[in-house]
Amino acid sequence: MIYKRSSALFAEAQKVIPGGVNSPVRAFKAVGGDPIFVKEAKGAYLYDEDGNRLIDYINSWGPMILGHAHAPVVDAVIDKTKKGTSFGMPTEIETEIASLAISMVPNIDKIRFVNSGTEACMSAVRLARGYTGKDKIIKFAGCYHGHSDSFLIQAGSGAVTFGSPNSPGVTKGTAQDTLLATYNDLDHVASIIDSNKGEIACIIIEPVAGNMGCIPPAKGFLEGLRSLCDTHDILLIFDEVMTGFRLAKGGAQELLGVNADIVTFGKVIGGGLPVGAFAARSEIMNHLAPLGPVYQAGTLSGNPLAMAAGLAMLTELNEKKEIFKSLADKTEYLHKGIARVLNEENITHTINRVGSMISVHFSADPVIDFASAATGNNDTFKKFFHGMLENGIYIAPSAFETWFITEALTYEDLDETIEAVQKVAKTL
Repeated sequence: MIYKRSSALFAEAQKVIPGGVNSPVRAFKAVGGDPIFVKEAKGAYLYDEDGNRLIDYINSWGPMILGHAHAPVVDAVIDKTKKGTSFGMPTEIETEIASLAISMVPNIDKIRFVNSGTEACMSAVRLARGYTGKDKIIKFAGCYHGHSDSFLIQAGSGAVTFGSPNSPGVTKGTAQDTLLATYNDLDHVASIIDSNKGEIACIIIEPVAGNMGCIPPAKGFLEGLRSLCDTHDILLIFDEVMTGFRLAKGGAQELLGVNADIVTFGKVIGGGLPVGAFAARSEIMNHLAPLGPVYQAGTLSGNPLAMAAGLAMLTELNEKKEIFKSLADKTEYLHKGIARVLNEENITHTINRVGSMISVHFSADPVIDFASAATGNNDTFKKFFHGMLENGIYIAPSAFETWFITEALTYEDLDETIEAVQKVAKTL
């Protein structure tokens, strides 16, 4: 395929946008080459500025469950746009989508809308600190909760005790309040709690990790976290920015049968428009201003366009419950097809899958946490990524990102993808 215009556009973008992109992973730094500039999308397909058609497996990093430019969502946005794009005042549609979301998700009574997943997670942690009166938080290596300072903490010697920021601009004081744990290692979490008794406000986790590839929770892991939190008066926060309304109508809480104290959402809840939300039981949410002392605000929160898109999306997901089984079936079909091909070609790999999230790791060992995800052969992934791209398949330009399946994908699209894997595997 030819990407002449995309390369030219990237060169122009670099003159006026840092790195030429408005989010770092888009820059193809992890895989090499120039990023693809999208012109439009429909259903399961992207159409780039050079006229290439690509089968899309990132789907705007998750929200396009029903496909790009899904008619009910587009129509809702257009209709709402004609009546005004932003007011900074309450609108009825905010209550409508809030009521629908609460009816779909277990264990929440109230929800507040914000403008991004980052903002949702940042606000959830602030609420947890305000509610518990404690300062420290536990997060997991490899779990991404946005670019708020509290979350940009790396692993390494002494990280659990003292904290170490992995981005300039994050203060050591902030880092010291973030304690880093190993995903799927309950004993490690327990040891951190024992070393910081009475100081931990919350544990925040992706219940199914998506930012080190797709990594499911080990049997009993989330249940163990729930028990530890109950024992030590710690709030459990599920970051469901990826999994919410994707893995099941009620997200990971419903699918896995474990309740969190606070849940954060993004992506899907706005039908692909910029939006986020956090939700909990009334006794927790009532600590937010204007009812309580924990301040959180946003001029564009509950933006009518995002609310209209989200309401259209959630309404369809709520009414057509068979979508989640269909998504899971398609993902399983893709999994089996890719595994068969890679086994036939003797390509070392591990595939993880939960619902409509899947990732291919070029690693011989099970991928259960960030450390094991990092053992994958990145050179092989780079060749795989560019080979798939040349065959019209767009996957995330990073070995540490999950693929997202959309209902708009047909089994013919899945077969085309498997055939592309077969071609590429012969070159690895």
